Amino acid sequence: MKTESVFSPSDRLLIGRLYRELRGKCEAPFEGERYRRLKRSIVEAIGDGRFHRDVFGLNPVVRSLQTALLVTDEIGLNEEAVEACILMPYYKSAPELQEVEQIYGAGVRRILSGLEHIEELYAKSPSIESENFRNLLISFAEDMRVILIMIADRTNLMRQIKDSDNADDRLRVSEEAAYLYAPLAHKLGLYQLKSELEDLSLKYMNHEAYYHIKDKLSATKEARDRYMEAFMKPVAEMLDKAHLKYRMKGRTKSIHSIWQKMKRQGCPFEGVYDLFAIRIILDAPLKEEKQQCWQVYSLITDMYRPNPKRLRDWLSIPKSNGYESLHITVLGPENKWVEVQIRTERMDEIAEHGLAAHWRYKGIKAEAKGIETWLANIRGALEEGDDMKLMDQFRSDLSTDEIYVFTPKGDLHKLPKGATVLDFAYDIHTDVGTHCTGGTIAGRQVSMRQQLQSGDQVSITTSQSQLPKLAWLDYVVTGRAKAKIRQSLKEQEVKETGLAKELISRKFRNRKVELDPNVLNQVIKKLGYKEVIYFYRDVLDEHIDLNHVIEQYQEQVRHNMGLSDHGPLHSADEFSMQSQVAEQAKADSADDELVIDSHLKGIDYSLAQCCHPIYGDDIFGFVTVNKGIKIHRKNCPNAAALRERFGYRIVKARWAGKGEGGFYPITLHIVGNDDLGVVNNISSIISKEEQINMRSFSIDAHDGLFSGMLTVMIRDTKMLDNLMKKLKTVKGVKNVSRG
Repeated sequence: MKTESVFSPSDRLLIGRLYRELRGKCEAPFEGERYRRLKRSIVEAIGDGRFHRDVFGLNPVVRSLQTALLVTDEIGLNEEAVEACILMPYYKSAPELQEVEQIYGAGVRRILSGLEHIEELYAKSPSIESENFRNLLISFAEDMRVILIMIADRTNLMRQIKDSDNADDRLRVSEEAAYLYAPLAHKLGLYQLKSELEDLSLKYMNHEAYYHIKDKLSATKEARDRYMEAFMKPVAEMLDKAHLKYRMKGRTKSIHSIWQKMKRQGCPFEGVYDLFAIRIILDAPLKEEKQQCWQVYSLITDMYRPNPKRLRDWLSIPKSNGYESLHITVLGPENKWVEVQIRTERMDEIAEHGLAAHWRYKGIKAEAKGIETWLANIRGALEEGDDMKLMDQFRSDLSTDEIYVFTPKGDLHKLPKGATVLDFAYDIHTDVGTHCTGGTIAGRQVSMRQQLQSGDQVSITTSQSQLPKLAWLDYVVTGRAKAKIRQSLKEQEVKETGLAKELISRKFRNRKVELDPNVLNQVIKKLGYKEVIYFYRDVLDEHIDLNHVIEQYQEQVRHNMGLSDHGPLHSADEFSMQSQVAEQAKADSADDELVIDSHLKGIDYSLAQCCHPIYGDDIFGFVTVNKGIKIHRKNCPNAAALRERFGYRIVKARWAGKGEGGFYPITLHIVGNDDLGVVNNISSIISKEEQINMRSFSIDAHDGLFSGMLTVMIRDTKMLDNLMKKLKTVKGVKNVSRG
């Protein structure tokens, strides 16, 4: 009963008629043992109930025969391709394909195998509207005739579904025809099939637009035919006088191309002026083709004024798909622009049926370097005429430097050869890559470093606890993945640094030790760390004792103040106010003050590095063990400790003169919004100050804020106060403080 529903009486009559028609065009598949085996295959398949109507209710045997006729009539493929079309419904599995090779030959088996691979590809529900899928289709085809048969089968299907009630599947098939098969037909020079696919797609996808243009064309047909006749008549008389063999015809442009012009130009049907083209096809010897085409060009442009901007010369340099023609646009009667296409019979054959009509090879494996480069070499290879040389040409031209991989939902991603699961994860989304732990391919768990192959359908496994590691950079090949991993590592570094700084700060507070970042950096270097981040990581991992760090820090503070016990031990008496240095300091001032100016002699003094005093600051002197007197600001962070522990070494001091003794280095801390131009504005203010020189300016931006360390050479506190006021007026600056 099921078989009867598949093969209705009308189907059986149609199958018989199609077989007879095919046999008249291509005898080989219908002779001898091959034909007897084919008949047995059909009978067995019917008996097994293997045939089922498709979603449109079409009989698979009828459809395969219709496709076979189409590849014969409109593409011009040979017997192997016709046999493969007929056998499509019967042979699917690997054992069956082995049987095909024994009976029908390796060429037929290769085509059927390619068609089966394409079916498997479609089963993954890919998004076909991408160039990636087109390239993957090429790589899976194995033999280019597979692609041609698919184009023919889709054209036949589009013809048959016009009366189908299955609107959803008809829309899906039409979208595939528009996005995939029509562009492939165009690339292969199959312009007739390309136009038919586009028109039928528009008919099913945009019914109103299609019939609007069709009705308009029908309404204007009579006037259009009269105009074409008026244009062609004087041209024909001129070509006859030149004794050229030719035929001439007018061709109305396809409905789809008119619709595209209407959308592109934003105009109604009446606004499209070039609705038709005149085609002149010359019967010329091969050696005289170009000469005669240019002769016709000269004759027409003598009669009608040409538009030089619309000249298209595909005679000198044919298109990559082999298309050769000379297109000109001239101003015809009634001041209307008319396109004229000039070509020979040979060129017209290629233009109508594509280069495939002349292919003499047994099959070419297509490994996807990309359809553009691949098809660009077809013409040159075909002209060689040697089947084996042609095969070698394609195999050398097509390299596998790209792969195409599916997501579980069928989305297609293009990646470079050698890409891993981790590359694919980052190509999907940064978060997927960041938390990737591995993947699944064909039900098998794989690691993140597993290299992928074209056609793999990959599911990524993630974990929120997973974070990028430095070693991941060795597992990826794409620039995107490398950049995202480095970015994540940097963000982790910033986070780790913040946590470590908080731990250190808390420890210092507990020990009641004031933390100076500059002194801590000195300690970090003395501990042997070349990079600060490694110190902070050791702090977080508890690989270093913070108590030891604090001891080193306090020793460094004492060293900076000249209190380190590097020399011999001295008794307390040596540090009394009667010491020679202190006495000398007192002697220079009647009121026991040390007066600091550029002319001070006999006193060994220097400015303390912990507070950087400058002229105008309130200061005091501190008598060190072996480095003379250190001059500190009275509000120095260390002042209280010095007075408490070493009050007997404190010496009163003040500045002398008017601050003309020289320049002093001052460090300013600047905090503000990380706005565009704020750094330039700060630099501009300093550059305008004649007596202030900038020594250095470092800046660190994070979360929309910046923190800067600015070191300038300045004479006195008056200049400093003035500079700080100006810096605070800069838009975006929130705070300016002295270091």
